[in-house]
Amino acid sequence: MNKFLGYIFSPIHYLFFGIILCLFQPIQWLCFKLGGQEIHKKSVDVLNLLLLGTYYLLGSTISFKNPYQLPTNRPIIFIANHQSLYDIPPLIWFLRKYHAKFISKIELTKGIPSVSFNLKYGGGANIDRKDSKQAVAEILLLAERMRANNWSTVIFPEGTRSRDGKLKPFAVGGVATILKKAPNALIVPVVIRNSWKFVQFGSFPLSFGEKMSWEILEPYEPEGKSMEEIVGIAQEAVGRAL
Repeated sequence: MNKFLGYIFSPIHYLFFGIILCLFQPIQWLCFKLGGQEIHKKSVDVLNLLLLGTYYLLGSTISFKNPYQLPTNRPIIFIANHQSLYDIPPLIWFLRKYHAKFISKIELTKGIPSVSFNLKYGGGANIDRKDSKQAVAEILLLAERMRANNWSTVIFPEGTRSRDGKLKPFAVGGVATILKKAPNALIVPVVIRNSWKFVQFGSFPLSFGEKMSWEILEPYEPEGKSMEEIVGIAQEAVGRAL
């Protein structure tokens, strides 16, 4: 039934999703040119709130749980599992208070309305996976911006999306690189549940009526821990929560 209803409602979802992206391309440009990065960020927040609304057009539900009072006066590294591209709009909206940035493939900075503009001017890191020196340099620049502005970043240390929701091993590289420049960053695991089901049939049809959730897990300090320990604690916490 999820697949059958997906055939009916997926076109509606994609229509509104596309309209929102196209509408916010000039809005982002205007906000960035007239108000700088801070006003641009507010337009991106609203963009992603509206994108969340398109999830409901497919009968899906979204829940976000954060029982912790996270600081806004220091950088945060959110370490999350990754199940689909639909993980990202909820993270941008629900973590907007913490100025969460992303590490993205450089190919995404061209050709996608709103998304490409935000990646180019939003302050994240756009890496070339074929050029390790460029990738490390971009992540170090992101870490410097985090330290200077008390921004945060979301890391997907599995390296790729999990097509079946099963947790893949976490790599230490991205977290280690950021901590070199922002050693005072707080580590916060995030568990994402069931967004893989949204795309379990591929990009069409999307699955109807899925219950997806994002949950902040217990934060911890990286001080006194090896990089393997830092990432291992997050992997164990996310695996246990799944």
